[in-house]
Amino acid sequence: MAKSRIIASLDIGSSKIRTVVGVQDAHASVPNIIGVGIAPSTGLRKGAVIDVEETINSISASLEDAERMAGEPINHVFLGIGGNNIESINSKGVIAVSQAENEISEDDVDRVLEAAQAVTIPSNRRILRIIPKTFTVDEQKGIKYPVGMTGIRLEVETHIITGFEPVIKNIEKCVLQSGVDIDDVIPSCLAPAESVLSKRQKELGVVVVDVGCGGTAISVFEDGATLYTAVIPVGGENVTNDVAIGMRTSIDTAEKIKIEYGSVIPEDVSERETIDLSLISKIDTHVISKKKLVEIIEARYHEIFILVKDELAKIHRDGMLPAGVILTGAASKIPGAIDLARETLNLPAQIGFPQNYDGVVDKIDDPAYATAIGLLIWGSRYEGRHHGGFKGASLKKGLSGMKNWLKHLFP
Repeated sequence: MAKSRIIASLDIGSSKIRTVVGVQDAHASVPNIIGVGIAPSTGLRKGAVIDVEETINSISASLEDAERMAGEPINHVFLGIGGNNIESINSKGVIAVSQAENEISEDDVDRVLEAAQAVTIPSNRRILRIIPKTFTVDEQKGIKYPVGMTGIRLEVETHIITGFEPVIKNIEKCVLQSGVDIDDVIPSCLAPAESVLSKRQKELGVVVVDVGCGGTAISVFEDGATLYTAVIPVGGENVTNDVAIGMRTSIDTAEKIKIEYGSVIPEDVSERETIDLSLISKIDTHVISKKKLVEIIEARYHEIFILVKDELAKIHRDGMLPAGVILTGAASKIPGAIDLARETLNLPAQIGFPQNYDGVVDKIDDPAYATAIGLLIWGSRYEGRHHGGFKGASLKKGLSGMKNWLKHLFP
């Protein structure tokens, strides 16, 4: 009889590194979270390592924080890779069904997914995920999982997510030198959806906008499948830089006033309202206009949502997703973000709080943890995985994991 197992996720962001530890019981549908850890991300910029030693120290601090809370050692993690090095393309694969009786088997699904990855990808990029969007059996389109059906020709439309190999290798090296093995490398743009979306939202059509420090990741779902992903190289860090320049303050002071006084609703602030920086900082002691601060922040957030709108226009979904936009990430919590997103994107909007888990709810009931919890939920859905299986993992093993994921989505 299968017993409980410890699983952990590691969300490496440009501002914070978050670790989440859970227990996966054989009979439970969701993981039980027993520990979380957070540490400043001091060795990375926009998802890429710029200082190996500092990155290792930051990862180790986050892991140790989570271990103390969980009371369990962390030996292996599901690693989330984000940043501007992530790119995606669409591809198709076609095969003839191999069985004599023309019944489609799991081997046929393997082969058609392998055929779909036969696209021109630069040698310095690694395929992180091949996501089936829809299958076609002979002339019958829109099939979600074709195993057991009868046909002669099997086609698949896929969404392939790739990462820049040098960036990924450097992050993997830092994680391994922190003393843990890597179960799997998962594109961070996919993770928030696992923790904040329901199956109904994925069926209707929805976009998850994860506003992070170094960039903004978007993932679009329709008919239960991943339709599109993209990473926009503008995030909370750009807002802080704008505030520092516009208000003539240090970066640290800009970050503090953004968090404490920030908003994206200039009309709610009086022209006479001011902020005395001497109460916040020893370096900056002048007085600034709160309205000007809010106008600077609002302008940058408006730009972020305009860029999201442009991405949706590329796939003809601008204003066309019934379940609307779900905002996640630490930078999504700024007052007025929902209204600005609703107005700019012409879609229903809400903040995405993590769900689909049990455990220490008070610590992680926060959109900033959507990615870390999503990584954990993703990892909990694979069976028969061996720890440290990332090293030398074959395409066959990766496709096997994909089949398990498909079965979970489309039982």
